[in-house]
Amino acid sequence: MTSHKVFYIAVHGGAGQHGRSSEAHVKGAMKRACAEALRISELGCASTLSIVEQAITILEDDDCLNAGYGSNLTFEGKVECDAAIMDGRTGDFGSVGAVSGANPIKLANAILARARVPDRLGRIRPLTLVSSGAHAFAQRHGIETVDGTSMVAPRAKQEWQRWVTRYDEVASTDEHKGGTTVLPQDAMQDTVGAVAWDSEGNLAAGVSSGGLLLKCSGRIGEAAAFGAGCFAEQSQDGQTGMACSISGAGEHIMRAGLARTIADVLRPGQDSAEVDVHDVLTRTFLNKPNLPRGDIHPNAGVLLMTKEAQESGDTIPRLWSAFTTESMAVAYANSETLTPKVWTSLVYKFGHIKKCCKAKILRRPETSQPVLATNASPVYITALPLHG
Repeated sequence: MTSHKVFYIAVHGGAGQHGRSSEAHVKGAMKRACAEALRISELGCASTLSIVEQAITILEDDDCLNAGYGSNLTFEGKVECDAAIMDGRTGDFGSVGAVSGANPIKLANAILARARVPDRLGRIRPLTLVSSGAHAFAQRHGIETVDGTSMVAPRAKQEWQRWVTRYDEVASTDEHKGGTTVLPQDAMQDTVGAVAWDSEGNLAAGVSSGGLLLKCSGRIGEAAAFGAGCFAEQSQDGQTGMACSISGAGEHIMRAGLARTIADVLRPGQDSAEVDVHDVLTRTFLNKPNLPRGDIHPNAGVLLMTKEAQESGDTIPRLWSAFTTESMAVAYANSETLTPKVWTSLVYKFGHIKKCCKAKILRRPETSQPVLATNASPVYITALPLHG
């Protein structure tokens, strides 16, 4: 039996359409996120919250992902980020919206931590801070800040310029003659995230997003909304629990409260042997998010970690991925092996890093149709061998 805490970490790079030109970069970013999270897990003060924060920070700092430095730009060409983090043991939550000039996940976790400190006047601590108020909080509490323009990545700037030009071209045509252009799915991936478990049975989840390309300034997505972009909770006896991180079309996900919906269906405290996670995810994704405004079918994906009780009395984590999009990139590792394993929707062959990493195609079958277009399930679901 191990004498120290064992941590499991899993991250995702968004649900959407992953182009082959960025495959290696995305894979590398996710592997670094897992490795760095496990590095700090060796510190005596490490917690599931701290390794979730660390993993997402690495993802935010990489320009190939739509979070932090790599964020999609607003219509005005600025970076505005959302992020959230949640502690499954206590139910504590913190988030930021439309913020620039700092790592959003670090700021979200600082808001969560600050909420645990009683206010000297008895004021209710905030769950969420946005825009200039969030930036001011960062400065007051010693979180590193930079000029917002320095968070604009060259790739994001080029993509923004391309689509602003296209928008101007379309705007100059007669709208009654069909002058419309739809943004590509790979330009709309809007979330990265992480979930974590430790050998004491504690769970945490986090999410971070640069939002939709050409979004309105001040727009808040699911990554800032309680119950939408991430959720974590566990039973009081420590035997069951869940943590999830969501990716996809924010407005649809917020209407559905997708992360909390999954949590409610799984209900920590019930016999884990009676829970069919595959069935839960299928029913949840088919029933929500709904389309009250006749929008195009919603893109959504989830990285889900569940805690299951064993006959021996021990608990173990299980990892799942489900999505309605063409693909979803996921990486995972644990502190016993210290070897990240990366899964994407496309076939990869890795070099040798301590031991050979496995790869698998995670792609929605081509026969699957958009939500509401057919009675066939549009959801691709797989269980990932977290212990393999």
